[in-house]
Amino acid sequence: MMRIPKLLGVLSLAALGTASATFLAAGYFARRVVVPSTTRREDLEVRRVFSTKEDGVLHIELPSTPLTTAPGRYSLWFASGKGHACIGGVVDEDTRAGTVTRLVERVDSGNLHDARAGIWSGYAYSKPEQLGLPFEHVMVQVGDGIAPAWKFPPLTAGPTASTWAIHVHGMGGKRAGVLRGVPVAQQLGLTSLVVSFRNDGDAPPSNDSRYSLGQNEWLDLEAAIQFAMDHGAERLVLFGWSLGGSMAMRAAHLSVHSDRIVGLVLIAPVLDWAVTLTSNGSSSGLPRPVTRLGLRMLGSETGRRVTGLKQPIDLSTLNWVARATDLKRPALILHGARDKSTPLAVSERLAELRPDLVQLERFDVPGHSLEWNGDTEKWEATVSNFLKSLPAD
Repeated sequence: MMRIPKLLGVLSLAALGTASATFLAAGYFARRVVVPSTTRREDLEVRRVFSTKEDGVLHIELPSTPLTTAPGRYSLWFASGKGHACIGGVVDEDTRAGTVTRLVERVDSGNLHDARAGIWSGYAYSKPEQLGLPFEHVMVQVGDGIAPAWKFPPLTAGPTASTWAIHVHGMGGKRAGVLRGVPVAQQLGLTSLVVSFRNDGDAPPSNDSRYSLGQNEWLDLEAAIQFAMDHGAERLVLFGWSLGGSMAMRAAHLSVHSDRIVGLVLIAPVLDWAVTLTSNGSSSGLPRPVTRLGLRMLGSETGRRVTGLKQPIDLSTLNWVARATDLKRPALILHGARDKSTPLAVSERLAELRPDLVQLERFDVPGHSLEWNGDTEKWEATVSNFLKSLPAD
């Protein structure tokens, strides 16, 4: 999801009493929503990287936070995104010093010993080779060019090989982030396609180089669906992470092949952008009047002068709680109870409205899209049971 710097770094709180300052802050907010970010600040200090004398196993010492002390497997990006390490479980926590020591499972790139800071992440894998599964690089024809993807054949030949799982990442992410969902699909004999889409740095940019919050990104998912159909797919399951979840919902409703989509696996999905963006704005210190004005800018013709969007974003068409009756396919939602970026309450409301089609599984993990990381066994068992429950034809 997007990251909005604290408002104090943009405008002084005293200035917010003026209409002009409110307009400027709202414009800044609206642009931050749709302008792709190419860099992130490495804000997690690396205290120490060391090997134990007993067995030489690599460890990392970090400040204690709800994220760094959470159980499970995570990763650390460092060296301006050029370095990546897979971080395992907690081995020690010093409450007096405010530090936690975790196992380093893998260093994929860069020299972790030189790292002084990094970015905590859910990317347990940074490259498809790390899954230890056969795969191939493929190219998907999208509206503005070619979007690279990874295709994973099923581990065993069988009738489910014609069922394809299409994995779609979220805003500001890369396709490597959704590699976490591939193994469970492979174990069930599905073919997996891990795709890129406009403005993610792998696929071609949109004609305005702006996010449209799924309004137009779903067309690249539609191109991936067409690729799957052209290469033998008969049934489709869409795995959508965050923004990818919103795209999956839109594709299930609008795709020319919607009748072939038999299920949706939605991980911390954005089901109502107005609520999600308001939550993000509040956690960043933005007063609600600023956020509301920013949302109006996203949806108006005049607001395009500020946002740079080629067309306004109709947030009502991306509100899947209000459009609950439009859901026609079984959906599994996996959502963290402490997700401040994409509120769990929205997923809970959709599940309440459509108990006939929506299964919601809650995870007690902090952060966004970290459900697999916090409890991989539960995540994969839940997804496996859901996929097995889908109709065979």
